[in-house]
Amino acid sequence: MSEPQLVASVLPADFANLGRDVEAIENAGIDRIQWDVMDGSFVPNITFGPDVIAANRDRVSIGFEAHLMVHNPDPMLSRWVDAGCEIIIVHAEAYLHLHRTLSRIRDLGARAGVALNPATPLAAVVDILDITDLLLVMTVNPGFGGQRYLSSMASKIATARAEIDRLATDIELEVDGGIGPSTIAHAAAAGASVFCAGSALFDGAGSMSERTAALRVAASERLVPQ
Repeated sequence: MSEPQLVASVLPADFANLGRDVEAIENAGIDRIQWDVMDGSFVPNITFGPDVIAANRDRVSIGFEAHLMVHNPDPMLSRWVDAGCEIIIVHAEAYLHLHRTLSRIRDLGARAGVALNPATPLAAVVDILDITDLLLVMTVNPGFGGQRYLSSMASKIATARAEIDRLATDIELEVDGGIGPSTIAHAAAAGASVFCAGSALFDGAGSMSERTAALRVAASERLVPQ
């Protein structure tokens, strides 16, 4: 991957006008949209279900990823795929049988992603990277938008990049949490290639298109060659 990929979290969107904001994200030049699914148990917040995602699928042509911050998402995996999510991301911390879940996601025709909370070491997923399409390193504790970027995650990002390169796979290395103009270069220099931003896209000077372009430039300048 020679260019950074930008993903927009819809957490800061106006939920009363979600379709409008989803269209604005695409028009700004974002590569795909992340749907932050929270159950009020795995994280202390509740967001939306697959019906809300499905209602917005035809509004845009860019890809959807579901970031499942939930306990035991297995019974509903097919619902997120049917809603139009090409990538399903589950948390390593939520499972005893992560390998089986990632395999199931692939069997459903989606790409399988696994996320790591800040306190979870990379070792928790090293043995299942062979069936992983995307590795998401959380750079905040999940649950709420607008949190401060944890620069201490740089070493985990760098170690993940080294492991992916050693395996010679095309796993996407994504970061999520506190990504903005002053932090995206830090994550890019550590080895991330996909950057999920929320507040930095919806708030700030200029238009969303201008904010998107600025983030892409900042990441490109420090992106580690893939």
